[in-house]
Amino acid sequence: MALARVHLIIRGRVQGVFFRYETQMVARRLGITGWVRNNYDGSVETVAEGAKEKLEEFVQWCHQGPSRARVESVDVKWEKATGEFNNFSIEYSY
Repeated sequence: MALARVHLIIRGRVQGVFFRYETQMVARRLGITGWVRNNYDGSVETVAEGAKEKLEEFVQWCHQGPSRARVESVDVKWEKATGEFNNFSIEYSY
């Protein structure tokens, strides 16, 4: 199975609505590795690696997020997988 990598920047009302926690739960359910974090500009950023079809499902979920979120846009950048992650974690920028 070939691994893929996706880098997302999610904008809208995405902080303070359990976005990181639920992103971690979805990623773990899908068997995806990587991380998610809040950015200072109010966006949420995530880098994820896994099977391409699982990542596509993950990206689709990120366009909606948890029920209290209001996603306005998602920047999607596909990259080459590095295999550097062992799990999916919540990172803290500060």
